[in-house]
Amino acid sequence: MVDRGVVLATRTRRPGHGRTEVGVVREHEVLGRIRELVDEEHSLRQRTMAGELDSGEERQRLAHLEESLDQCWDMLRQRRALRVAGGDPDQASARPVNEVEGYLQ
Repeated sequence: MVDRGVVLATRTRRPGHGRTEVGVVREHEVLGRIRELVDEEHSLRQRTMAGELDSGEERQRLAHLEESLDQCWDMLRQRRALRVAGGDPDQASARPVNEVEGYLQ
């Protein structure tokens, strides 16, 4: 099974420091991750139609894909809003699933 949660930022240790910091995520990386998730969704549906997956597996994985997509779209909206407002788009961060799932579209 693929990782649980959206993978957008990398955590690295700074030399000589004990703390961990989140790496900057660029807009093209978010868009690339969205494309990957959509491609995986299409593949999943094809595999289910071909009888390679049962509908329970498909529903479970689709739910995870939807959560990850919601996080990615939220990150993209944050970056664009920060840019328009004159802020630094690199300050956008991935929000928890329970937060982005509650948004109205």
